[in-house]
Amino acid sequence: MGESKKKDMRSIVRDSYGKIGKGNENEQSCCGGTTEGVEKVSNSIGYSSEDIANSPEGANMGLGCGNPQLLAEIKEGETVIDLGSGAGFDSFLASKKVGPKGQVIGVDMTPEMVSKARNLSKQDEFQNLDFRLGEIENLPVADGIADLIISNCVINLSQYKQRVYNEAFRVLKKGGRIAISDIVLMKEPTEAMKQDEKLYCG
Repeated sequence: MGESKKKDMRSIVRDSYGKIGKGNENEQSCCGGTTEGVEKVSNSIGYSSEDIANSPEGANMGLGCGNPQLLAEIKEGETVIDLGSGAGFDSFLASKKVGPKGQVIGVDMTPEMVSKARNLSKQDEFQNLDFRLGEIENLPVADGIADLIISNCVINLSQYKQRVYNEAFRVLKKGGRIAISDIVLMKEPTEAMKQDEKLYCG
């Protein structure tokens, strides 16, 4: 795929999730946008009802495809980076596990999502959370600071996956961990499928 096509796909993803972040009624999560639908899907992919209750209202938008924290074994005092943090659902859960001596950095390329996550964090007075606008291929994070990287159904949307992993290893401490929940292709999609915003981003 040419460089211009890759840039186009990034714009499509950013625009699509920007609409969801704004609460556009025509751009909903996989669950139809209802609270009950979001919670049902979240339970089915590994989140407990306690997890859902422990996050700010509106952070869980039903956009994940699993629960990376089931693999992550997050410890108190750790620094965690959430790739493609969206409205912050996984970041908020991680912040409770790392406690006041830990830190969670959520990175998302969609201004609307970062703004939503920051507002939720401020409302609920989370002190150990930092949401940053940036691309997961070019993380706005210093070298070697993270104990753990988590990501939930985001790396599949990147056209530069090797750069994502290079950046992940750059920011991890020696012996750091990665916990990813994602989807993989069984066969290459057609160009028409790739250009279908709802299909590609859904």
